[in-house]
Amino acid sequence: MRAFLYRQLFPRGWFHAGLSPANKILFAAILIAVTIAILETEPTLNRDPVLAEIFRAGDWLFALLFSAEYLARVWAAGEEPRYAEWRGRLRYMRQPFPLIDLIAIIPFFISLGTNDAFVVRLARLLRILTLARLGEFSEAAMLMGRALAVRRFELLLSFSMAMGVLIIAATLLHMMEAEAQPAAFGSIPRAMWWSVVTLATVGYGDVYPTTVMGKIVGGITAISAVVLIAMPTGMLAAAFSEVFQAHAKRMREDDDPPPPTGPPS
Repeated sequence: MRAFLYRQLFPRGWFHAGLSPANKILFAAILIAVTIAILETEPTLNRDPVLAEIFRAGDWLFALLFSAEYLARVWAAGEEPRYAEWRGRLRYMRQPFPLIDLIAIIPFFISLGTNDAFVVRLARLLRILTLARLGEFSEAAMLMGRALAVRRFELLLSFSMAMGVLIIAATLLHMMEAEAQPAAFGSIPRAMWWSVVTLATVGYGDVYPTTVMGKIVGGITAISAVVLIAMPTGMLAAAFSEVFQAHAKRMREDDDPPPPTGPPS
């Protein structure tokens, strides 16, 4: 039974293409549970007694389903030697996805029977964490994670450069605009809001430089933002291309039959 559950619940235990039947059901259940959690935040839907009852029944159903699935995963994880015995089970429970499972389940039982609006609202929003479970079933998500790991040093350098430009721009704007706009640029932390909005190329327009030198610094910062956004974008595109091409090559090699090794005729 444990071996059967392992094959059904763990993608690495399923030796066929695609998801196992159990994971297909869980995939659909996660999407439905997240949809219910989103719809429950709409007051007009909750005022409908029929919909409110459907939401409540769905909460119970998915809470029990995901709780049973979580316990089954913890037990079935013992099929792997590193998760054998109770110490191995604890090691498995500390992994990212099992922790997400637990965090997504607990809010239902916390909000059960309480009328505190904040607790109920927070519990409903936390249940959306269940959506993160979809990444465990997706081979593409693992490939994306591998691409991020390959380019981690380049991305860290790009992030460091962006932080440097952000601090320098906020400092210069503080020096140029503090007297003219003390509320927005009276300190470097205040000026950082403008720097973040500008470097993110959002441009809310709530604060902006008005002095000549401030506008010059703002223009240079805006141009720098384009470069800083393009750098990690190009790195990620190249990393994704390399990883997915390597994966496609391995898949083709696995599908191609090995050449004959017999003696020549």
